[in-house]
Amino acid sequence: MKKDFDINTVLRKPLMAHLSTTTNGEPRDSPVWFIWEEECIWIFGTSKDSFVKRLKQEPRYALGVVDFDLDKGILRHVGVRGTAQVGKVDHNRLYRFVSKYLGKDKEKWNEWFVKNIVDPLDVMVQITPKSIVAKDVSFFKTGPELAH
Repeated sequence: MKKDFDINTVLRKPLMAHLSTTTNGEPRDSPVWFIWEEECIWIFGTSKDSFVKRLKQEPRYALGVVDFDLDKGILRHVGVRGTAQVGKVDHNRLYRFVSKYLGKDKEKWNEWFVKNIVDPLDVMVQITPKSIVAKDVSFFKTGPELAH
């Protein structure tokens, strides 16, 4: 596993991941929120979501997360490959998952979003890495000697 940096610096941020799956031999990409815990990536969805259906049929996946800040010259990528398991929702983990993006104070969460997006979540996907690559090319603006 090639790693240019501690993957926690990227995976603990409220970033989007791109989950790549296949159906009938054709590639698919789903932008998803995620939480990194217990050396696994956890994603939530509904049993009606197409990415959930695809993972049930074919649990192998690829997932990419990019931390990019043009002004600061930051460009870090974490790539993960492995197998996924679809299971029941752990409500404590779901709270931590949503808190990562909306903050820990549930009173401040958007009511419409909770009712229409969070409450229907009935599936938790455990993304278990088989391989992880972490590439830091943050020197793209400054050169490697000035990288942050």
